[in-house]
Amino acid sequence: MATPQPGIFAQGTRSHRHLEFDLRPGTAPAALLAALQPLRQPSTTAGGVNIVLGFGPTAWRTLAPQHAPADVADFPVLAGAPATQHDVWVWCHGTGDDVLLDVTRAVVALLAPVATVAQEVAGFVYHDGRDLTGFIDGTENPALEAAYEVATIADGAGAGGAFAITQRWVHDLEAFNALPVAQQEAVVGRTKPDSVQLDDDVRPPTSHVTRMVIEEDGEELAIYRRSVPYGTVGEHGLHFVAFSAQPDRFTKMLRRMFGADDGVRDRLTEFSVPVTGAYWFVPSLEALGAALG
Repeated sequence: MATPQPGIFAQGTRSHRHLEFDLRPGTAPAALLAALQPLRQPSTTAGGVNIVLGFGPTAWRTLAPQHAPADVADFPVLAGAPATQHDVWVWCHGTGDDVLLDVTRAVVALLAPVATVAQEVAGFVYHDGRDLTGFIDGTENPALEAAYEVATIADGAGAGGAFAITQRWVHDLEAFNALPVAQQEAVVGRTKPDSVQLDDDVRPPTSHVTRMVIEEDGEELAIYRRSVPYGTVGEHGLHFVAFSAQPDRFTKMLRRMFGADDGVRDRLTEFSVPVTGAYWFVPSLEALGAALG
């Protein structure tokens, strides 16, 4: 049985850094593989930093076509959700900013001959796991045992790997905080203090909860979220990160959020807008080892 990268599921880390890279023009697959060699077993460093290594769909198909699922694809074209697909994604997370910075600088140095940093997001756990809006984030996340089934491919090409999505959302907290708490709760679909889902008869059809609950064959579509707040006083929001065994779950949720099929938008998009969007394939340790040699 193939082994998922353990950093996907590692808990208790409060500091996060996400790096997205573009390959330098003319970079040969062999050169990228050589640069990535020190990361062939991304797990936990001596400093307690978890490392997760993902690839843009085109990059992974080029590096390891035998380990690429048939449905691996770039971020879709969707009005309201910009696509900013890059080639390599490295997610580092740990308990301290100092060691985390050392590790991410080392990663950038390793890849410098073959790739440039296209985006860096420094995230953090906010209070007791809340978004900057003050609402608890990831309330419906599956428990760890169930998360493996939700997030990773069970068999076939890409077994043990996971599909991932990253989006950087920019919040308008001034506008959101101007709403009375009851109206904020109507936007989200949950109570603010304790994240209790509002009853169906009082929850608006435009609430975030309503738009994100999708049922197929009597089962609610689930993803495994690892999002974190980020930002400064001037610009801040949520770096949305999630994993799934089936990439179409992301696309279905995005289409619901932006009303692509029925014209009903998630009202949360009035107060937060995505400025990036990418899909990734996060291979199993065995597939990663085979590709990197």
